[in-house]
Amino acid sequence: MIKLIVVEQPEQWEFAVPDTKVITPEEYISSEVYAKIKRARVINLCQSYAYQSTGYYISLLAQARDHKVIPATSTMMDLKIPNMMREDIQDFTSIIQEVLDKYTHEEKCEFDIFFGMTNNVVLNKIGSLIFNLFQIPVQHAVFKKKEKWELSSLKPLSTKDLSKKQKTDLSGAISLLLTGKNVVRKSFERKKYDLAILVAPNDVTAPSDAKALQKFVKAADKIGFNTEFITRSDYGKLTHFDALFIRETTNVNHHTFRFARKAEYEGIVVIDDTNSILKCTNKVYLNELLQANKIPTPKSVIVQKKNALETLKNMPFPFVLKQPDGAFSKGVKKVKNDEELKENLQTFFQQTELMLAQEFMPTDFDWRVGVLDGQPIYVCKYFMARNHWQIVDWKSDKVTRLGNHETIAIKDAPKNLLNIALKATGLIGQGLYGVDIKEINGQFFVIEVNDNPSIDSGIEDQVEKNALYENIMKYLMRKVINSDGK
Repeated sequence: MIKLIVVEQPEQWEFAVPDTKVITPEEYISSEVYAKIKRARVINLCQSYAYQSTGYYISLLAQARDHKVIPATSTMMDLKIPNMMREDIQDFTSIIQEVLDKYTHEEKCEFDIFFGMTNNVVLNKIGSLIFNLFQIPVQHAVFKKKEKWELSSLKPLSTKDLSKKQKTDLSGAISLLLTGKNVVRKSFERKKYDLAILVAPNDVTAPSDAKALQKFVKAADKIGFNTEFITRSDYGKLTHFDALFIRETTNVNHHTFRFARKAEYEGIVVIDDTNSILKCTNKVYLNELLQANKIPTPKSVIVQKKNALETLKNMPFPFVLKQPDGAFSKGVKKVKNDEELKENLQTFFQQTELMLAQEFMPTDFDWRVGVLDGQPIYVCKYFMARNHWQIVDWKSDKVTRLGNHETIAIKDAPKNLLNIALKATGLIGQGLYGVDIKEINGQFFVIEVNDNPSIDSGIEDQVEKNALYENIMKYLMRKVINSDGK
């Protein structure tokens, strides 16, 4: 990928970034060479990002040319809405309080941010957070403390007003941004494409365990990716990559959705895509979608807060209440009588205006069919946890709260099971899914479709072994190559 730095008066700058060209705005706008380049990373250092300024048009043209540019025009517009900036920053209020209380005893703190870097290592954590949220090359942040530290202002700095030292700091930050990736495999031949795997290291319900993640890295290397694990704090690095594989529990009101949306905006291939996250993580929507397309599901009813008891008066006990965005069997409660119903309704309706009530279908196990690009890639039986009605017993105080599992060859799976799984996922998209299915007297009922299904070492890969990981990496590579050829 070609790297370009666009800046007025390049002769006044000292950039020491390998394989990077420094050009003027006029060159980028007018030269057919840059207009025809298919893959480029553009650092826009123009003096102004004001609407319809030269800097604005550099980013606008870069986006039209499908180049990866910092800053994007949408980021320029975000800076015009200070209330929105302050609200986004509040997501990280605990980190801000901890860092600034350590750094100063004053009631005001201001500092410059160069691509997430500051002139003090203590402040770098905040600098990185701000750059992750608002990817402007050079920013000046002001925090003030009343009862707690709050962002007072955040403004871009014009490159024409930078001192010699600031220019040096900016040059160093750009060098680190463009060349300083921490690649998982240190000794290897550099490959053409880069893959990021988004993980949450401390997540006990992560969709892949550590051993499976390493198998993904090995498969990616074999298929032709350079691979790096990233976390939620690496949002600003996303434009470095050609593909993103999300391996932490997704949700709409969550950083995983922001990562997926950013990837799509930048033309980066992603699993899970935002459409799949939207559709799969809401059980109310998913149930309605399945029923509308005549896919067998347990008998279900949508429950509203204002008339919940009336809606459920004909629902025979026991039945199951489901929080719309619950994951990994959390937010799912079995109610056996009116007392339990009222108690759980009160708890659920503190978080949502709608929920799903579904008939209880007791089985010894649930089927799970993994689907990728419209084809089954694994079939598992997940058995219920000991003395429990779910696969995972969240109330258990034992180390092992999971039921047993059995993975079978796709060719040995019931054809009707595979057909219903493919029909269900076809309503969502062509990505990676896991379909949970109940079997009652030879009939199959879809419970839900998961957009980031579990793939753990020794479970889902028990039959396909390393081929399972390689198939997923091959899918990502095909998408990257197709995107690259546009």
